[in-house]
Amino acid sequence: MSFRLNSPPIRRLLVLISLVMIWEACAWAGWIDPFYLPAPSAIAKVMFTLFVDGEIWPHLEATFTAAIIGILGGLVIGIALGFAAALLPALAELLEPVMILLNAIPRVILAPLFVIWLGIDLGSKVALALILVVVLIFFAVYNGIKEVDHRLRERVITLGGGTGVMIREVYVPSVTAWVLGNLKIAVGFAFTGAVVGEFVASSRGLGYLLQFAQSTYNSALTIALILLIMTFVMLLFALSERLERRLLRWRYR
Repeated sequence: MSFRLNSPPIRRLLVLISLVMIWEACAWAGWIDPFYLPAPSAIAKVMFTLFVDGEIWPHLEATFTAAIIGILGGLVIGIALGFAAALLPALAELLEPVMILLNAIPRVILAPLFVIWLGIDLGSKVALALILVVVLIFFAVYNGIKEVDHRLRERVITLGGGTGVMIREVYVPSVTAWVLGNLKIAVGFAFTGAVVGEFVASSRGLGYLLQFAQSTYNSALTIALILLIMTFVMLLFALSERLERRLLRWRYR
């Protein structure tokens, strides 16, 4: 029992519970202005009301749809472009500077442009989530292939292996580790793109609710939505980590 209590997850949970209890006590004592920082009980009540009334479900659907499409599309496009650039030097000369430029700027500033191009519906949110993920996965794949030991390449060629064998037996295993290692970051980027896009201009979504909460100075709703987004992202992080451990079992033996 003592071992379990001393485990890092339990210690973190106990610290979190202690902080929430202190926060609640300070709020009840009147030491914290509820306009700026409501009590945890008030935030929990707002979150409970959102789910009980059913108001949150269309917004969750909109944000999750944009984020999931952004993740899946970003993975497919990023992997394809990464492989193409790594295997075709002429294409790399064109793609790499563009990706470096996109990586150098805060890509969320593209949100207003996507709204102008694609409107305030789902398309602009997917586009922003997609571009965030594509750049990340492109460099993961491109660098993953470039980092393959040249001696391994030479041995495959010496043994008669062609491009197909090289891709299947050398590049794909190397790239898989790089992509899965960046998958958790991609999840965060996709949700960032979806929420920021909704915050800029939208008729529904968690970002839209955040913008509404900000415009009405509703700090309880704002914090509740932030906690909700954090919870869902952490759950997806856990699923991504589990997938990584399953596909890369050899790393954890």
